[in-house]
Amino acid sequence: MEDYGMIGNMHTCALVGTNGSVDFMCWPDFDSPSVFCRLLDKDKGGFFSISPPSSISCITKQQYLPSSNLLQTRYIHDDGVVDVLDFFPRPKTASVMAMVRPRRSSSREPYRAQEELKKWLVRRVECIRGEVELVVEIFPAFHYAQESHVTTVLRSEPGSDSKIATFHSASCKLQLDVVVDRGDVDAGEEPYVCFRTEKRDGMLGEGLVARIKVQEGQAISFVLRDDKPDHVETDITTEVLDQQQHNTQSFWYHWISQSTYKGRWREIVQRSLLILKMLTYEPTGAILAAPTFSVPEAIGGTRNWDYRYSWVRDASFTIYILLRMGYSQEADAYMHFINERLEKSLNPDGGLPIMFTIRGETDIPEIELDHLEGYRGSRPVRIGNGAASHHQYDIYGELMDGIYLYNKYGKPVSWDQWCAVRRMLALDYVLTIKDDPDMSIWEVRNKKQHFVYSKVMLWVAFDRGLRLAEKRNLPCPNRAKWLAARDGLMEEVMEKGYNKEMKCFIQSYEANTLLDASILIAPLVFFVAPNDPRFLNTMDRISLPLEKGGLSSAGLVHRYNTELADDGVGGEEGAFSMCTFWLVEAMTRASVYEPRYRARAVSLFENVLSFSNHLCMFSEEIARTGEQLGNTPQAFSHLALISAAFNLDRVTEAKR
Repeated sequence: MEDYGMIGNMHTCALVGTNGSVDFMCWPDFDSPSVFCRLLDKDKGGFFSISPPSSISCITKQQYLPSSNLLQTRYIHDDGVVDVLDFFPRPKTASVMAMVRPRRSSSREPYRAQEELKKWLVRRVECIRGEVELVVEIFPAFHYAQESHVTTVLRSEPGSDSKIATFHSASCKLQLDVVVDRGDVDAGEEPYVCFRTEKRDGMLGEGLVARIKVQEGQAISFVLRDDKPDHVETDITTEVLDQQQHNTQSFWYHWISQSTYKGRWREIVQRSLLILKMLTYEPTGAILAAPTFSVPEAIGGTRNWDYRYSWVRDASFTIYILLRMGYSQEADAYMHFINERLEKSLNPDGGLPIMFTIRGETDIPEIELDHLEGYRGSRPVRIGNGAASHHQYDIYGELMDGIYLYNKYGKPVSWDQWCAVRRMLALDYVLTIKDDPDMSIWEVRNKKQHFVYSKVMLWVAFDRGLRLAEKRNLPCPNRAKWLAARDGLMEEVMEKGYNKEMKCFIQSYEANTLLDASILIAPLVFFVAPNDPRFLNTMDRISLPLEKGGLSSAGLVHRYNTELADDGVGGEEGAFSMCTFWLVEAMTRASVYEPRYRARAVSLFENVLSFSNHLCMFSEEIARTGEQLGNTPQAFSHLALISAAFNLDRVTEAKR
């Protein structure tokens, strides 16, 4: 997993390996069926590869162009050097947040930019030195490799029309455009491209294969886009691609330049912000948990979930980070998405679903794709997410914290928003479920329990409601009930959620001897003082290795010990990146009062950063082997990274 980089256009994305292969892409949107998915099945999944022949040994380097999401893969050989530049075009003048709401649409639509948003996958090959031979292979596998397709070669080599071939399935029609930049033709032969069709075992349609040779100064570009009759540019030229590349670089450069972060970890924070931007679905403002599905949490295990959705749980961290980093427009868009869910997506009993599609829908059935072998044989491969129907009561705390933070750092909460908050907290739902068990932040799939994390976040829900009412002088008819609920929850957690013999907080009232890293959120949401002995004891216990009763391994934090906990899923998993960053921030906050934690926090942070991939990207988990696992890149991992860096900067700078 760590060998991939991501490119995107806020509608979909693609994962490009260091071997020059696009091994994952859903088309045309994040949650559409996959077209390339070799990541989950090497034979059936489909791919788009540009690389030297296997007989040629090259050194490979991969990096983003500065301050952008244009990904460059470089092949270095004695005979020559060639770059493959991958990107989805963006119009440089498009303002993502300049939105209008259609009268009969629940989602917002971007205003018409000066040019169309190019739903193109662009792969530009340029020879930098000498001469290099490359093999180009395009083998799509439509609808999660379930649909056959017809491949048609319109011409064997580029001519006046850039359209070379088409791939048509029942649900999707794509075309391939090829553009040759001959460079200085006096310096050598012109680049030559001649595709042939080829059928391979496992594929439900033919692919295209070509061998190309490029010399210094020459370039060949490959563009995959919808096959339709009404393109703005019917014929793609080098000039068109040059302009698209320039516009796309300008778009990303100007966007990241808005960041207000000036701390010591600027490079990795900026990369995290750029990743979060790519994980945003532009038409609605929703932010995905991750753009991939069914990447396992342990090789050969069954913890393989679809994360191409937007979780309510991410709300408070998302709003906090966007506003503190200077991205008020993105925070506005995300808040608009959340507000619409409060207005339109409540369950019949008054509760709120825990997740939504990128368009705000709640019907997310879970399906197993038995025909795919899974990432390195990890089955089953799942799309959809059965946890969508779970009762996970912590979401009300994260939602209320997000609304409170938006009011504090963004725009004042409106009267209609406040009325929606009052209905949710008091009259309809949250007061009635505060004493009920649930399925927790970790989405267990067996019996409900009284999870401590859920109780803490329910406390947050009432606390932020009370704070918001006081801050804005808003009417609060149920103030006494909210106050009683808040105080009662804290008393309850301190009594039932803390094991006095172990001297630490526990996972649930029922599992009262199990540690759970989710309690690290407690000082971050001001449930407990960061220097409270109860919390410090818990934090120290979590920092111990797994074999010594803790939750850590090589400085990385597991969410709980899967060998001891019965979560209804079974199997092993790696350390959670998000939990490790939570430990960093908890230590950071504790260090204000207990200086001994300051150096530990910095060391722990630097340690976890070393487990990122070559592009500073984090997946959900990190295995004991050090490899990344789980869906990638994960938004919450990068949100927690930014929050830890931001707060660590504040504390360390204040002590200088």
